[in-house]
Amino acid sequence: MTKRNKIIYWIATVWLSLGMLSTGIVQLLKMKEEVALFKQLGYPVYFLTLLGIWKILGVIAVLIPKFTLLKEWAYAGFFFAMSGAVFSHISVADQSFSAYFGPMLLLMLTVLSWYFRPAERRIVSTNP
Repeated sequence: MTKRNKIIYWIATVWLSLGMLSTGIVQLLKMKEEVALFKQLGYPVYFLTLLGIWKILGVIAVLIPKFTLLKEWAYAGFFFAMSGAVFSHISVADQSFSAYFGPMLLLMLTVLSWYFRPAERRIVSTNP
């Protein structure tokens, strides 16, 4: 892995982790703004707890060494959660740029972190 790729990986991964951790905590605390947003999007409030826990566990999975399959699941979960957030805003015809900025940024960071991850954080194929 080149030094450039390693730097890109760690910058994307640190920012992704901070974003997912902070939003996960906000969702677990069920802050008023987050509850209002989820109601506006048509989701039940208990989804906040599920997403909050999953995001925090995903951050742990992405950051700890080894457990490559678990990392793949965490990246997939982040991708589905953030692309789902973007689609949710589209489906309720949300016109504000700020509603899309966070999920799009985290989606981009998820893809960057996954793409530039080091070899020891990838699943090794056993097929010839």
